[in-house]
Amino acid sequence: MQSPHIPVLLQEVLKIFEDVDNGDFLDCTLGYGGHSKALLQAHEKLNLIACDKDLEALNFSKEFLKEFQNRINFKHMSFREILSNISTQNLRGILADIGVSSLQLDKNDRGFSLNSDFLDMRMDQNNTLSAKEVVNSYSKEALEQIFKDYGDLTPVASMLAQKIIIARSQKEITSAKDLYQIVGNTKLKGRNVPLALLVFQALRIEVNDELGELKQLLESIEKANLKNCKLAVISFHSLEDKIVKNTFKRWEKDCICDERAIKCECGKNHSIGKILTKKVISASKEEISYNSRSSCAKMRVFYFR
Repeated sequence: MQSPHIPVLLQEVLKIFEDVDNGDFLDCTLGYGGHSKALLQAHEKLNLIACDKDLEALNFSKEFLKEFQNRINFKHMSFREILSNISTQNLRGILADIGVSSLQLDKNDRGFSLNSDFLDMRMDQNNTLSAKEVVNSYSKEALEQIFKDYGDLTPVASMLAQKIIIARSQKEITSAKDLYQIVGNTKLKGRNVPLALLVFQALRIEVNDELGELKQLLESIEKANLKNCKLAVISFHSLEDKIVKNTFKRWEKDCICDERAIKCECGKNHSIGKILTKKVISASKEEISYNSRSSCAKMRVFYFR
């Protein structure tokens, strides 16, 4: 049985967790099981907690990972909830791949791609908010803010929002294809990514509360008071990576006094671990050559001592 998704940075992930030989391993974003299968094959004494809010992906992976079923506990939920629903006592590794899977992008009825006949973009199809609702019901000001905050489209955010408002006043926007035609495929000066892709990214982040979920995951991990555990987070755009980078820096700091303080008064014992990736891990040229979607992947790793 083949997975429809190529896991990014697979060899790098295996290298990071090569010394995690036993205990529990949490895959926060199981997807189509690529990372988890490789880890289970490499570590015979490792038990997997497999979490995903996409029921279609979860059901696929139950079959894909069937040979390891006695070592897996499947959880259908958002990764923002997972730490409060499992025991963390024996947790030795955590992986969170925050990207959209290839199947989600390619499958027409999921409405993620520019050429889809649908306009959905929900990772969890039980959620009520879809891209169709955002595009057809949000105010001009709300759409403009989304494009600024999540698409880095400040110079053209107002224009894009107005285009959508005008188009939907004539006819409801029901497909990604229609939205693609409305937005157009030009590029901002100095940017290599087409406007349409940035608009779709912004809508996807809004629909799935991606940044909020990431922040809540990191907060729940911090509160879990983990010991002897590695955390690897793979992100795919700068907003996510910035959250991860800044959180890891804060976790590593011994002193949390105000920078204007003349001397330390906090005791300098607030660090909960160590950043293992002083330089972010990116895909190799070889990987990008056979999986172009890995070109944006960035992995950062933290160790809770």
